[in-house]
Amino acid sequence: MTSTLTHIRLELAREPGSPAGNPQDGWDIVAVLDADGRLDAAGCRDQSDRLHVRRFEDNQTIATGTLRQGPGGKWLLDLAPEDAPDATGFRFGEERFVAGEYVSLINADGETHAYVVAKAAPL
Repeated sequence: MTSTLTHIRLELAREPGSPAGNPQDGWDIVAVLDADGRLDAAGCRDQSDRLHVRRFEDNQTIATGTLRQGPGGKWLLDLAPEDAPDATGFRFGEERFVAGEYVSLINADGETHAYVVAKAAPL
């Protein structure tokens, strides 16, 4: 199996202040994943014009932007590319984006939040 452009939906997982998690708070990401469900850096570079992120709260779009790989291989979610990244994936290069797995994002303010991969479907 080769790398595939994929829609990934991340929903806020259980954490202090949200003990049941919140499926209405999260991120939609379009990225290239390899056969194991990991981000394919080369594939993402080749299709960078197709990568997309959407931040949502209460199921409403807050902002949209792009996914890109930054210095040191960190994955950045930019809602306003002219500013600093809005979120950085914690170990995104090592994570598997398959339904049921958990990943973490570090917001621009330094807070880390866990998200469950609610969906990972080829486009």
